[in-house]
Amino acid sequence: MTTRLDGRSSHTFEVTHTDDEWRQILTPEQYDVLRGHATERAGTCALLYEKRKGTFLCAGCDQPLFVAKTKFESGTGWPSFNEPEPGSVETTTDTSHGMVRTEVHCSQCGGHLGHVFPDGPPPTGLRYCVNGVAMNFLPDSTR
Repeated sequence: MTTRLDGRSSHTFEVTHTDDEWRQILTPEQYDVLRGHATERAGTCALLYEKRKGTFLCAGCDQPLFVAKTKFESGTGWPSFNEPEPGSVETTTDTSHGMVRTEVHCSQCGGHLGHVFPDGPPPTGLRYCVNGVAMNFLPDSTR
């Protein structure tokens, strides 16, 4: 077991670093979101407007999280997807801010990505509301 920055215990992830190493690897905003469970301001990330074919990767470990064809415009101000890549994310119950939500984190490094809600489009009916700063985008043309 390891303890995450939010104080919750969780399993040990495949990709681990010390807090100082995470601070060197990530930008301050990425660190706040991925390791500190912060939320970026709505509408501030360029990935919200990304429309090319490609793959959205975890900014902490480069694990593929979502493919572009699962992205949709939710009107929330954060990139939204209706389905992650198989095995790429895990969920936990988040009771912060006086509400109960389902947190989504990277299955490989444990980085906080955002939350998943049951108000998305078919076929899944899910909306993975993800902080854009928690991801990098790899266009199909660069593979």
